[in-house]
Amino acid sequence: MAKPISDTTVLVTGAGRGLGAAIARAFAREGARVAINYRRSREKAEALADELGPRCAAFQADVTDAPAVADMVARITERLGPPDVLVHNALADFAFDGDARKTLDRLAWADVAAQTQTAVGGALALVQALRPHFAAQNFGRIVTIGTNLVQNPVVPYHEYVAAKAALLAFTRTAAKELGPIGVSVNMVSGGLLRVTDASAATPEAVFDIIAAQTPLGRVTTPEELADAVLFFASPWARAVTGQNLVVDGGLVFD
Repeated sequence: MAKPISDTTVLVTGAGRGLGAAIARAFAREGARVAINYRRSREKAEALADELGPRCAAFQADVTDAPAVADMVARITERLGPPDVLVHNALADFAFDGDARKTLDRLAWADVAAQTQTAVGGALALVQALRPHFAAQNFGRIVTIGTNLVQNPVVPYHEYVAAKAALLAFTRTAAKELGPIGVSVNMVSGGLLRVTDASAATPEAVFDIIAAQTPLGRVTTPEELADAVLFFASPWARAVTGQNLVVDGGLVFD
């Protein structure tokens, strides 16, 4: 079974700003009903919902809080219909600043745990809240957001990369378990994006270096990565699950 994107309700976590907002815009452009999840960015999320129109709305929840996630899914279902597509983009507070990153001598397990709680713990809470609907209709699409730093940790952001690597593993185990009920689970992994709130601290010289090393000769934008997310939610990807698509202009070959 497959549904055109225009017939789906899509939940995008961490969608009040940055990459999440670009993903929400991409789905709205294709006619989907879009639930814009946010944790603290209320004004930006509500402004985005107003921009995208009546088939879109903003919903607050911390994805690491399972009861709050279940409540959010109930509110989305009442307003837009039960989510058919989940895009788990939410990111714990983090800045891609190589000069300020925590090296191993200063890194604490709490730093790793905070990133993993949002990446994997959030994914688990969301899957548990959405699984009954997926099973009832024998259809669902889950897309997680990863990073090419798992394949090529050119800058060792230890806590962030470890959490995304764990999310990739969870993506694949979830694909194995959820496949029999018609649910595909895939990951889209970007490189450094020009520009999101998380990459705003990155020096311009770093963007130039990456562009020079990339076959396409430029740094990927949030909008370009968002279009790849659309593929996994579309009927064109109906036979694809458990995969990790790296979208970085060819900088890393996975």
